Amino acid sequence: MTTLATIGSGSDRSTNSGRVELDDREVADLAAHLQGELVRPGDPAYEQARRVWNGSINRLPGLIARCASRDDVIAAVRFARRNNVLVAVRGGGHSFPGHSVCDDGLVIDLSLMNGIRVDPEARTARVQAGALLGDLDRATQEHGLAVPSGIVTHTGVAGLTLGGGLGWLMRKFGLAIDQLLAVDLVTADGGLVRASDTENPELFWGVRGGGGNFGIVTEFEFRLNPVGPIVMAGPVFWSGADSAKVLRFYREWIAEAPDELMTMVVHRRAADVPYIPAELRGKPVVAVVSCYAGAVDDGERVLRPLKEFGSPVLDLCRPKPFLEHQSMFDASYPSGWWYYMKACDVAKLTDEVIDITVENATAITSPLTAFPIWQGGGAMARVAEDDTAFHGRAAGHTFNINAATENADGFERERDWVRSFWSDLAPFHTSVYVNFLMDEGEERVRQAYGEAKYARLRALKRAWDPDNFFRLNQNVAPSPVAG
Repeated sequence: MTTLATIGSGSDRSTNSGRVELDDREVADLAAHLQGELVRPGDPAYEQARRVWNGSINRLPGLIARCASRDDVIAAVRFARRNNVLVAVRGGGHSFPGHSVCDDGLVIDLSLMNGIRVDPEARTARVQAGALLGDLDRATQEHGLAVPSGIVTHTGVAGLTLGGGLGWLMRKFGLAIDQLLAVDLVTADGGLVRASDTENPELFWGVRGGGGNFGIVTEFEFRLNPVGPIVMAGPVFWSGADSAKVLRFYREWIAEAPDELMTMVVHRRAADVPYIPAELRGKPVVAVVSCYAGAVDDGERVLRPLKEFGSPVLDLCRPKPFLEHQSMFDASYPSGWWYYMKACDVAKLTDEVIDITVENATAITSPLTAFPIWQGGGAMARVAEDDTAFHGRAAGHTFNINAATENADGFERERDWVRSFWSDLAPFHTSVYVNFLMDEGEERVRQAYGEAKYARLRALKRAWDPDNFFRLNQNVAPSPVAG
């Protein structure tokens, strides 16, 4: 017999509502219907298959269905539905709170479904849900094209896109969801639907920011944009002691920034990586990292004042392949480290916000901790707020207060630092990016969408997943049945 965790009824989102014992023939039948493979505890592939990017997450699923096709996903959903089994859905496995794995339930793993088809003439790409950002970047840059995506190439396309999709191109072309044309989605009852502006338009509205609440997207269709292949990009570093001066200059410099320019400010102790001189490694630094999604000559002109400000200790901002820039942060966020974050949006970098930032940056102790402050505005802010479920387009900046340690040593101290920093910024919070939430409860999910969108999402959940089958996510519980 195989014992698996079950789910409760209605809006109950607890991860272990009970247990069900399944006849081994039921499990064998699922395995026989998969083109991929069914991994069980004790199998040689189990330990690797259950691991996710955030090393602080250590969960033991009862089964892992490594799906190789849309039909595999349907079979796995129907198996779980028939047996009331708890389900986690894994794309790239990059969920900060570890929603892509569960204890005792079934993990529907999409990592084998990583195909990408680019149509350079139509400037579109069809992308399976197990693809990583690096896969997508390489396939599209062959044609001088790109989809707005994130900043770490081993992130999954699916999770990033369904939450909105911040990245280096968002001020020029908008969020990842702003270039999304359609999705194929497996529903909670094991059906298959397509959603676009013309097919199931309300569902399409919801998946653009509403995460995995409504089903499992198996394929995305994106509009592509001309980018690169060479861009003016990279970080300029100053001593951490100059942080206040750099932030005040930065605030004024970006006030009239063109859409082509996307920046973020990063505070950390200089990383032990090859491109950082040995004498800087481990020392507190502040960096402004830029990407100019336009002509290199224009980028050099726009970035000149930044490169000439004060006394930089290292300038790595130069013409480079867009692919190189996209992978720059990969070594700083590897799989297996322990990560914790809290996030918030703020309207602007006021003197008070800058002072809080500088004070907390000086308290970083882990050599692995680095927190980015994302620049907002541009194209992402000009999409009408109600056009997608994503909330917070008017934010001036997004703080991703992220701490990391190599293992459990020092993790609690870094986590406390994150929480304290976030609390210090509380008077200035405006909204929060749903992909940057940990397990923070219903109220924080509500804040991530705002009251009106949250109510609309609950109604959509009622229509597509009334039993809250897909609950291991930043969960939107279905609205009550009208009585």
